[in-house]
Amino acid sequence: RPGLDALAVMAALDRGSAVLGGSTAAWVWGLPRPRQVPTTVQLTDPHRWRRGRGWLMTRAALPDDEVTVRGAYRVTTAARTVVDLGRAWPEVHAVAAVDSALLRGLTTREELMRVLDRQARVAGIPRSVRAVQLADGRAESWLETWGRLTFAALGLPPFVPQVELWVEGRLLKVVDGWYPGAALAIEFDGRIKYRRARYGRSPDEELWREKRTEDMLRSLGVRFVRAAAEDLRPDRRIDLDRLVRRQLATDGPRQREFVEVPRAEGRWHGDGAGDDGWLARADDRVGR
Repeated sequence: RPGLDALAVMAALDRGSAVLGGSTAAWVWGLPRPRQVPTTVQLTDPHRWRRGRGWLMTRAALPDDEVTVRGAYRVTTAARTVVDLGRAWPEVHAVAAVDSALLRGLTTREELMRVLDRQARVAGIPRSVRAVQLADGRAESWLETWGRLTFAALGLPPFVPQVELWVEGRLLKVVDGWYPGAALAIEFDGRIKYRRARYGRSPDEELWREKRTEDMLRSLGVRFVRAAAEDLRPDRRIDLDRLVRRQLATDGPRQREFVEVPRAEGRWHGDGAGDDGWLARADDRVGR
């Protein structure tokens, strides 16, 4: 429905200078959006501001290299889109949008910095600057972004994202976060992978596989902290904070029968299988 509404508004306005922007552009790019995001079609035009039934056009500069075509839509580029979102959305949602765009190769940090430099005098741009600074690009779900920001807010040491754990030349697991000294793995657990079949496995098979893998790694001295969405809420964070600090107080094994290999970048599951937050788009497979 968002796409149909956007096309209807664009056709009715018939303005060659207007493009889809803001939350509507986020939908076009398949970026994670807040559940409460307005359904109003958002546009950007360099010449005028207008409002109509079900749509809002914002007047703002639109350099040629910040406009593109994606499918049937004329839209702000991914870089321009997430910078615009950074000024309007709550911080965790803005950072998640940047994380998603970087993970999927929709934009680069160089492109983001170019857009930020151009908007240096735009109201609210410090919020966008902070969102880009907080983004990592290796988070593979909205929950991982929220978890990383929550750990930082609690004053916990930063973990290394996306670390492969190998045993006897075999990759056993890629953990969401890793504390090398304590051999502590952090997993941000969404329920979807235990409810939806993925990679040819049923939810029951996925749960059994996860248990067997974790049992093996625990036997070698790896410890785990699993954090679900409810653990990241303000009224539950103190328990998570105590649990992580208690685990970090003990060093991991000196002689290790496993090998830790940090990934330079995250892996986007473009088929949507097991996706905990990123909204897939079929044409994002291009170039990945």
